[in-house]
Amino acid sequence: MKTLVKLSLATLLSVAACWGTAQTLSSIRGSDVSTVDQAPEIKNYQGSKPGGQALIQRTFAQQPPLIPHKVDGFDDITAEENTCLDCHIHKEVRGQKIPQIKESHLIKPVNADAPQVHNSRWQCNSCHVPQIDAKPLVENVFKGNAKK
Repeated sequence: MKTLVKLSLATLLSVAACWGTAQTLSSIRGSDVSTVDQAPEIKNYQGSKPGGQALIQRTFAQQPPLIPHKVDGFDDITAEENTCLDCHIHKEVRGQKIPQIKESHLIKPVNADAPQVHNSRWQCNSCHVPQIDAKPLVENVFKGNAKK
């Protein structure tokens, strides 16, 4: 009886293994899984130079503000160097009122006059993103609610 159970189990496992390898894989992107990925088309950021356009309306509560201007040519953001702060650490730059970095992002050491960005908040473009005109990769039926 034990031999029959072992033989049946071995047969079942062999059939399952063969069936698994016979299945074809399909991908969400609609091409064969083994197809080499193509680099996406490079899209330009919307907007113009900073200060040249209106702020983008938020679509849900607690949404980080979106970047309404181009960021092409900006230096990479590092913990030591952050081009965003050149403008957004101040309330006004060259006579223009601009969104200022929020208190939640800052620390103020005891012996410092100027606020400093908290160590966990210096990577601005992790939450704040510039916009491009691109076709969505997947269907999106999200309807925002801009109510405050």
